[in-house]
Amino acid sequence: MADLIKTIGFIGVGVMGKSMVRNLMKKGYRVTIYARTKEKVQDVIDDGALFCESIKACVKNKDAVITIVGYPKDVEEVYFSQEGVLNSAAKGTYLIDMTTTTPSLSVKISEEAQTKGLKALDAPVSGGDTGALNATLSIMVGGDKTDFETCKPVFEAMGTTIIYEGQAGSGQHTKMANQIAIAGIMAGVSEAIAYGNKVGLDIPTMIDSIKNGAAQSWHMTNNAPKMHKREFEPGFYIKHMVKDLKIANEEVANLKVLEDVLEMYETLEKKGDGDLGTQALCKYYEK
Repeated sequence: MADLIKTIGFIGVGVMGKSMVRNLMKKGYRVTIYARTKEKVQDVIDDGALFCESIKACVKNKDAVITIVGYPKDVEEVYFSQEGVLNSAAKGTYLIDMTTTTPSLSVKISEEAQTKGLKALDAPVSGGDTGALNATLSIMVGGDKTDFETCKPVFEAMGTTIIYEGQAGSGQHTKMANQIAIAGIMAGVSEAIAYGNKVGLDIPTMIDSIKNGAAQSWHMTNNAPKMHKREFEPGFYIKHMVKDLKIANEEVANLKVLEDVLEMYETLEKKGDGDLGTQALCKYYEK
């Protein structure tokens, strides 16, 4: 199956996309990229990716196309514009959207792809910049199962937990569940640090004491020390977490943890912190 996909057009070469492109090339895939600003992806070009000046050129005659852009409106533009993916990819191309977007948009892409002889999968990821760098992303895939199996070697170049979730849109629904769980954990870690600060604990000692017990989580191990050191470089942006939690809230309303943490992140975004990493949630507790 791996031989069925050799060439990949990649759109969305950002914080995570750069590492994903590099990992694909390490596995022998020939990767063509498109970005609005060439200078921002020059390092990936230097590593061997071929740059194209348009989406149309990037996806032309590729075995697969991968997109990971910012917001649903960006996905809509990339796929449905006159010279977008759906109008430019050759018949039989596998279209893999790894953006976290609305499940309904993933279904729309899938349905339109079928009319054009294309094969679409929604495959949002979890793991942030670290997971992208180390090729340890969790990838949640919706769409046709046969198409999933064909594309699995591509996913394995970027991640370690690759699971078929069901029909089109199911990958996005699973990612929503993931984001809700992360939101609750991040709030809990933030509150633990706020508590420790208020009662005068040595925070690094506190973190070491609880990170391997029942309170253990990836965020306790990786983001709690960043919160204490006030290291807010984004592995995943606050503004993107706001986007994701809003999507989840529109899908299923009246989920208490989701609504509470969304309000916290929106408060920070309104204060100008949208481009900080999600670990900056600890700032909410400093007001």
